[in-house]
Amino acid sequence: MTTQAVLDDRYGRTRSPRRRIVQWSIVGIVALGLTVALGWITVSNTLGSVSTTDTGFTVADAQRVTISFQISAPVGKPVACALEAQDEDHGTVGWRVVEYPASQDHTQAFSEEIPTVALATTGFVNSCWVP
Repeated sequence: MTTQAVLDDRYGRTRSPRRRIVQWSIVGIVALGLTVALGWITVSNTLGSVSTTDTGFTVADAQRVTISFQISAPVGKPVACALEAQDEDHGTVGWRVVEYPASQDHTQAFSEEIPTVALATTGFVNSCWVP
């Protein structure tokens, strides 16, 4: 006999299969509940998110850059975007926040001009959000 079996026999303990089934059922229910909660959090965060795609930029001169981009946002919600222009050392030389009204289109294309304080070498969408 193993040590555990000797101790169980000595103290009158018995291993009940019913108890084990109840324990595993509780563990399964808790795991299922956590999976459902994680799935709901993931879906609800995705429904309200805004994604952007930079489609190009044009450096006009040392005072302005034009950025072209597309945004995919929830239908019927206004969107705000932070646009940025940088120089060759990745320093910010221009910054602008633009707001767009709610639209019935999921994806829209825009072109915006950013004023700069020095010659920029790139322009892009820093981030977008639903205000």
